[in-house]
Amino acid sequence: QVQLVESGGGLVQAGGSLRLSCEASGRTFSRYAMGWFRQAPGKEREFVAAISRSGNTGYADSVKGRFTVSRTNAENTVYLQMNSLKPEDTAVYYCAASTSYSTAQWSNTRQWYDYWGQGTQVTVSS
Repeated sequence: QVQLVESGGGLVQAGGSLRLSCEASGRTFSRYAMGWFRQAPGKEREFVAAISRSGNTGYADSVKGRFTVSRTNAENTVYLQMNSLKPEDTAVYYCAASTSYSTAQWSNTRQWYDYWGQGTQVTVSS
């Protein structure tokens, strides 16, 4: 069992940056692949970025070149650096963890993830 707590959301102007953090409880963080998803009002929760246990990363096309996912296992934390933010990035951002036996695997599918945080609001004004 792992608990995830996101932080770092807020209000930012278009073109600005935010860095989201997701801290996991427990001592087995390195065994989890991690993902970031977001959900805007009235829309489905969608994939944003993911990082495998070994550091392989993947991104949604809408955020490629603007967002960067990283992890620090010693701190039980995964980050999402968001640059050049756009109003369409406005959403609640969730981190998720998957018990992955493969060190290289990540996924853009919600069902692949076992644990979810409570979310943090990101609002980008135009």
